[in-house]
Formats: sequence, structure tokens, C-alpha cells
Amino acid sequence: MISLDRDTLFLLAPGFEDNDRREYCPECAEIWGVLHYYPAILKALDIVYQPIARPRPELSRLIGEENQNCPTLVLLDSAGAAESATIKSANGVSILDNAKDIGKYFAHRYGTAFPRGD
Repeated sequence: MISLDRDTLFLLAPGFEDNDRREYCPECAEIWGVLHYYPAILKALDIVYQPIARPRPELSRLIGEENQNCPTLVLLDSAGAAESATIKSANGVSILDNAKDIGKYFAHRYGTAFPRGD
């Protein structure tokens, strides 16, 4: 069971089996790369890997079956984050459900660089 003591990032695990081959999610890989550019953020997040198959158990329980995109960042406290990213709400929690908005949030919250194009 997931406890929301801090921001929680849901990613697809790298090297999952789909389409009769090993694959990875490009957006999840992008966020994983950002976390390695700025490793201090890793210490501030809980990271939960989800399977490629749906329903994705922890994500579905937390924010509903209609919100199973990975990457998704569930925010403990979204105050001020709307200045830099499009925050959605699901089951009473605030979420960012794409790599660009998650990157913008990291820039706002942790002072990292912004994703290109913004």
C-alpha cells in the first residue's frame, strides 16, 4: 500500500515485454534521465514501478482506472506548482501525468533546468 508522505512518481519499469520484444517507455526514460541529472530529487520522491499491463495496481487504486498513464507524479502538496505545470485532480489528489509537466514542476520546485521548448 502506498503512503503519500511525499511526492510519488509512477514509472513503467525499463525492459518490459510488449509487442513480442523488450521495450521501454520514452517518457519514463526522459524523467529517469532528469532524475539522474539532478540526483537530489531522487531523495525527495517515492518511485513506484508499474507493469505495462493494465490495470496498473497501485496507480489504479490511488487515482482510478481512467488515470493509468506513466509517468505520473502524485503531489503531496501542489501549492504553487500550477505556475509551472498543468495540474490535474483525480480521486482527491493532485497529479502531473506527462514528462513535460513533471519536468516543469521539478524546475519550479527544485530549481532544475526547464524542459526545452518552454
